Amino acid sequence: MTSLARELRSSKLPQRHDRRNVPSPTKPFTTGSLFYANGDASPITKVCRPQAQPAIMSRLFRAPPLPLRRPHPIPAVAPTAPFRPTTRAVSLLPPSRPARPPPPRNRPPRQTKPPAFPPPPRRYATYRDPYGREIRPLLTSGSFGRAARSPNTYLIVGIAVSGAFLFYFSNLETVPVTGRTRFNVYGPDTVREAGEMQYRALLYELEKQGARILPDWDWRALRVKRVMRKLIPFSGMAGEDWEIFVIEDPHTQNAFVLPGGKVFVFSGILPMARTDSALAAVLGHEIAHNVADHVGERMSAAIGTNIILYSSMALVGFLGFGPLLMHWAGSQFLDIAFGNPMSRLQESEADYIGLMMMAEACYDPADAVEFWERMERAKGQEVPEWLSTHPSNMSRIKKIQEWLPKAEEKRQNSDCHTTTAFADLFKRALSRGVIII
Repeated sequence: MTSLARELRSSKLPQRHDRRNVPSPTKPFTTGSLFYANGDASPITKVCRPQAQPAIMSRLFRAPPLPLRRPHPIPAVAPTAPFRPTTRAVSLLPPSRPARPPPPRNRPPRQTKPPAFPPPPRRYATYRDPYGREIRPLLTSGSFGRAARSPNTYLIVGIAVSGAFLFYFSNLETVPVTGRTRFNVYGPDTVREAGEMQYRALLYELEKQGARILPDWDWRALRVKRVMRKLIPFSGMAGEDWEIFVIEDPHTQNAFVLPGGKVFVFSGILPMARTDSALAAVLGHEIAHNVADHVGERMSAAIGTNIILYSSMALVGFLGFGPLLMHWAGSQFLDIAFGNPMSRLQESEADYIGLMMMAEACYDPADAVEFWERMERAKGQEVPEWLSTHPSNMSRIKKIQEWLPKAEEKRQNSDCHTTTAFADLFKRALSRGVIII
């Protein structure tokens, strides 16, 4: 027996199975470290065992130290939001519409027969934008048909038609002298402003063309002003700011009166109106247009025609046709169907009012017939009456002859018989050289 074995026997170490419960003679229990025979310590996971380190064990266990083992890193956990309980409304009532029951299983599948004449495939006029994308029309025949059959369309059309009828009947008025009922939405101030704008534009155009306005001392200007002074008191427009312009133009047979009392007479009509009564027929006719407010009536009628015309242009443009062509054709149709008949009616109405006006001013209404007969003989080639804005000269002569008895009655009631008889007596005496006192 060697000395080493002898030392081990004399040390009286405990057995292997209960070595854990034997306290160390030198150190108490330690946690987290293991001491080897050479006195070194190695950190490991939690190890709890007694540490007995007698002198003899340092010679017994001469093993090299074990390599250090690093613990695995603990992954970082992202912080989570705190838990917040949410409330959600839950309906305890049954659903308003019950679920549709499934079809019976024994029901045979629905058989559809193909149509005898299938519709042709829809073809659109496709275009390409600068980026190469396909462009389809905004309104097609199919979408237009669906819109026309929609109940909302009928509702909108009904409201629009009702509003149009209400607007029309609330703006009806009666024409003076004739008693005709007409539609007019423009008041006298608006018409007067329109006449002032037209007056300025006309003066600018005459100045641009180099036209000459006769001075006040010219005999032609004096004649026109003399007749106007007798007609204005019987026109009911004595409060207007009357201005009379006689334009030297022997090739133009025309005269007109703008709203606001602006009178324009071209010298070419004076040879046709040889007497003051004939000139009174012309000027009375032009004044009558302002008495009856025909300018405001034409402006009001243009509202309806413009709505019809531009609505047709928009519809034709949506359908792919030419809107400019529709504008030309629609304008011609509206003029022939509505514009020209209304203009001829206004001209006849002005003839009647002017004839009564000149009769009350003590002018002979029979001279109006002679004036239109001279105009008929001097006329050139004319368009048919149904294409014209004015009635033919023969139609005017026929109507004036029908109105002559009433015009003569107006003249007699104006006490013109005494004045006319005295004027005739004065002319006869002047021709004989007799002075009547």
